[in-house]
Amino acid sequence: MNTRKIEILVGLFVALGVAAFIMLALKVANSGLSGNGETYMLQAKFENIGSLKTRAPIKVGGVVIGRVDGIQIHPQEFVPVVSMSIDKNYECQFSDTSSVSILTSGILGEQYLGISPVIAAESAKQKCLGQEVTSEDSVDLESLFGVETKALKDGDMITDTKSALVLEELIGQFLFNQGSE
Repeated sequence: MNTRKIEILVGLFVALGVAAFIMLALKVANSGLSGNGETYMLQAKFENIGSLKTRAPIKVGGVVIGRVDGIQIHPQEFVPVVSMSIDKNYECQFSDTSSVSILTSGILGEQYLGISPVIAAESAKQKCLGQEVTSEDSVDLESLFGVETKALKDGDMITDTKSALVLEELIGQFLFNQGSE
């Protein structure tokens, strides 16, 4: 009777260990059993995405604000289009003049998207959020210079992109240029 009780306790201990290992693996892989909250989608076209993968982080100043949701080929232009899932708190905060770059952590680390944000003007934020813009709110640099930008919202495309630097291509260019001299 005593050995049966020990066997049950050992089985329970092993089951808890397996569950803890699975939770640790999910945490390390930056995925979970549930969603991380509300997000909105942005898209960007690149010439070369290198080894960028889905679920890669999207960072602003080193802080993760989203993840790469998907990568497709544009049907007419045949260039990669990256779909980005950004935290809903940042909707209508960035201007359409913001840029997105594919960066690498360290020399040979994972690739991620880095957004160089241009903060949207108050009038652009209000238009994006569907609020009425009063003439007092619209006195900003945009109205002074006659350039109108808009705030990025769900489904918008970021046009200013910088493709990945592929180490193999850089080495090939270096060797090719050295051989021609």
